[in-house]
Amino acid sequence: MTTVTSSDVSVGGVTYRLHRTGTGAKEALLFLHGSGPGATGTSNWKAVIEELGERHYCLAPDMIGFGDSTHLEDPPTGMGPLNLVQAETLWELLDELGVEKAHLVGNSMGGMIALRMALSRPERVRTMLLMGSGGAPNLPITPGLEHLRTFYADPTAGQLQKLLASFVFDMSTLSGVVDRVVAERMPYIERADVKRSHAAMFAPGTQPPAFTVEELTSLPHKTLCVHGRDDIIVPVESSTYLAKTLPNATLHIIPKSGHWTQIEAHDVFVHLLEDLLHDRI
Repeated sequence: MTTVTSSDVSVGGVTYRLHRTGTGAKEALLFLHGSGPGATGTSNWKAVIEELGERHYCLAPDMIGFGDSTHLEDPPTGMGPLNLVQAETLWELLDELGVEKAHLVGNSMGGMIALRMALSRPERVRTMLLMGSGGAPNLPITPGLEHLRTFYADPTAGQLQKLLASFVFDMSTLSGVVDRVVAERMPYIERADVKRSHAAMFAPGTQPPAFTVEELTSLPHKTLCVHGRDDIIVPVESSTYLAKTLPNATLHIIPKSGHWTQIEAHDVFVHLLEDLLHDRI
């Protein structure tokens, strides 16, 4: 296991709180977290980058609008417009770090950011792993996703515990992990800037972004779509659509796993990612 180091990196008028493991290099694994209340790079990816940092240069920033990265004073309304800002400034972050090529690993919203990054700089992307990603058209708003969107109606630790329990298939084996994540996230949730960013992203009347067939078929990168079969936040049909439409994609569905396969099926997830990186998929 390698130790996670965290620092602030300013680019393009914003500041990223960047968590990293491994040794700096011109090629890196960029881990992009999801949109849950209080989410950060480490709450999604800490165990994964600790393990992989022994062999790879791993970067797991807090997204703009999350954690200790910049929260815009006047954020764009809706997840789609914010994802465009995040994608562009992430490329600027990689430029600042001297990273020329990236393997993009995105969880949920992070998967959609990965696709936006690939659409804007396809020549700089090596591979993509999209885990529990949104992006399919006409997806239903599941009860779990609706709870996430409206969390600030009752932003208590108890409600966060209930929400995060819906992210996993079997709470009996992960109650300790969920308790830890609740404790880590609540100080962020209570901040006014975090609440402002959440409110703009999930403003009433806005819809999750979707990718057209034309956009997806333009991306030739080797891609692995991973989804928990029992995900009740983002339906597995989203990854099915992405895998059917991206021209060089493989779909892997993990049984007895929900929206957090990197936590609930950690060993399987790491194995799949390593196989993708070493061209065994």
